[in-house]
Amino acid sequence: MNHPLRLVLVFHNHQPIGNFDGVFEQAYQDSYLPFLDVFENYDRLRIGLHTSGSLMEWLDEKHPEYVDRLANLVARGRMEIIGGAYFEPILPMIPARDRVGQITTYTKWLEQRLGATVRGMWVPERVWEQSLTSDLVRAGIQFTILDDFHFKNAGLSADLLHGYYVTEDDANVLRVFPGSEQLRYLIPFQSPQESINYLRGVAQEHPGAVVVFGDDGEKFGTWPGTKELVYDRGWLRQFFDALCENSDWLKVTTPSEAIESVPPLGKLYIPEGSYREMTEWALPAARINEYEDLHHDFERQGLWERVAPFVRGGYWRNFKVKYPETNTMYARMQMVSRRLQQMIEEGAAGELIEQARLELYRGQCNCSYWHGAFGGNYLPHLRNAIYQHLIAAENLLNQYEHRGWQHDQAPWVEIEAADFNFDGRPECRLANKRLLLLVALVEGGQIYEIDVKSICHNLQATLTRRPEAYHRKVLRGPQSADGDVSSIHDLVVFKQEGLDRRLGYDSWSRNSLVDHFFPLNVAREAVVAGSAVEQGDFVLGTYEAKLRRNPGKVQLQLVREGKVAGRTTQVTKGITLCDEGSTIEVAYLLENLPEQNEFVFAPEMNFAGLPSGIDDRYFQAADGRSLGHLGTQLDLRDCSDLALVDGWLGIDVAIDFDRPTSIWTYPVETVSQSEGGFELVHQSVAVVPHWHVLPDANGCWSVTLRIVVDTSLAEQRMQEAAETAAV
Repeated sequence: MNHPLRLVLVFHNHQPIGNFDGVFEQAYQDSYLPFLDVFENYDRLRIGLHTSGSLMEWLDEKHPEYVDRLANLVARGRMEIIGGAYFEPILPMIPARDRVGQITTYTKWLEQRLGATVRGMWVPERVWEQSLTSDLVRAGIQFTILDDFHFKNAGLSADLLHGYYVTEDDANVLRVFPGSEQLRYLIPFQSPQESINYLRGVAQEHPGAVVVFGDDGEKFGTWPGTKELVYDRGWLRQFFDALCENSDWLKVTTPSEAIESVPPLGKLYIPEGSYREMTEWALPAARINEYEDLHHDFERQGLWERVAPFVRGGYWRNFKVKYPETNTMYARMQMVSRRLQQMIEEGAAGELIEQARLELYRGQCNCSYWHGAFGGNYLPHLRNAIYQHLIAAENLLNQYEHRGWQHDQAPWVEIEAADFNFDGRPECRLANKRLLLLVALVEGGQIYEIDVKSICHNLQATLTRRPEAYHRKVLRGPQSADGDVSSIHDLVVFKQEGLDRRLGYDSWSRNSLVDHFFPLNVAREAVVAGSAVEQGDFVLGTYEAKLRRNPGKVQLQLVREGKVAGRTTQVTKGITLCDEGSTIEVAYLLENLPEQNEFVFAPEMNFAGLPSGIDDRYFQAADGRSLGHLGTQLDLRDCSDLALVDGWLGIDVAIDFDRPTSIWTYPVETVSQSEGGFELVHQSVAVVPHWHVLPDANGCWSVTLRIVVDTSLAEQRMQEAAETAAV
């Protein structure tokens, strides 16, 4: 082989922080283990493997024998371990200090556990910005892999992508391979011979070329239909056999060997971007549909191949605009990262600080921060996991400063205003040792975060129902399938019937203290559907804030003068937090009300992470009776209190009122897509107390409600577990 074509195969295995243990295990049994079983039999083949830190930690705990086998392959020179950011964050999303920290921490782990020499890294979701070059080089990285789409966006044609390039930032030089989109769609969805034919054509036109396949290992067994194709029908063995049979002109090798053997094709600066599909998903929903329609129009006209190199989608960072929930998580992560860095600069060090750093890194795992063909931020257990680790990180920092939630820590309470979510306007933060609240002044004075520190849970990790581009596929209904395995991006599978009838959209964020004024005859069904007519302008209105500090407690006083049924009305609500306990007190005062009014006041609350349809997650009446699981639609009258109990989390959220109220409850559900198809997902529980307001002689009306968060059951379990571990 004077000038062989070098085929670099790099497999990327990942499971997100917070995914169910059974999902990890199923992916291991369906993908990771059988792939290794097949690959070990082909001594002549060498590959690159990247495994995310979240998955690698799970493998090392649950299946250390698998990790030992990887180490053996590394020692034999058959596998190059590709490093990366420890817990798979989107690199432009996190501070530069955390990029370098995540990469170097994971490199150290891989070197110690696998005996690997880590020279390259996997860029999560291939989200690239040129300035990342300096951070990667500072972290000891010599090369990475992006999609050929990145290179085409830089102006290169396909015939210039059979090798690798160097790129530079601030005098830091990095080698970058273009991963072949053609191979991504051939492997494993077409016969192995199709890949061989494609590679042979490249070899004939470009002697000595380097072609890179870099894609998800889950394509080999976990994606729908691939286990049968890849293993039961023998696709992977046939593919490896074909590679060996063509070894006279085709050399399967590693990225490092390719760099050592072949000079770079040149120098290139790469525009920001990701893989093609991700840039499409980052667009607003209506623009995605327009993009798809134009794509199909150009294809019908035979113009797409000429136009495609000049077409780009959206910008990844705009997921933080498209999904405000993503921005909220991002801002919370930045809050923790800045506090950690400030404490380190002030001299903080030791085990608690290092534990907090790892918890922060886990809270930066990318999967909950975006949405495409995968559930992403639509999956509550992934959102909950992000908050769990971010709250855990802050708990450790509090513990370091002797401000922890534990009973032996001194009480404290504080309040402050700042631009916490980076929108150029202030929000307010109230905190004591057991709770943390964030309140948006410019969006209805709503509480958008309630962190329960003892169980590391955010009761406001909700999701608003909004239109998605793929909803038009839902409205068209299931399509006939021919049974063939295709790309996961093209699958149209309905996991439940009647999803077209479950589509619903909200015009406000699903937070708490959403101040509705409804007509007196409002239908409960309209409230549940999010279509009830508003009589007031308070839901999304801006409130003015006063921060009050008193011994042992703080209060955020919010005031707005607006319209209700055409009349100028003032709403004042005070949110009070004391230094002891886990109680949020909310007092409402409505002023300048007409003597005769025809509206209902309904301050909506939403609670996340409390699933529906499960017996030990239920509504509870004052006398202890269960009123049904947390997906039940209740229509209660003359109530003074209602509790939401989650026996699995060990939490009881009780709401009591100083005047009787009627209460509606209902589940907030979204129709979203995941790798398994379209599905209905429970996002939060809506609790809507409502009163027909009858003002006093001065045109005023008031009510006080208290939200009491009890985690004594969870704390009892923690204590028992600690005592058992100590024995």
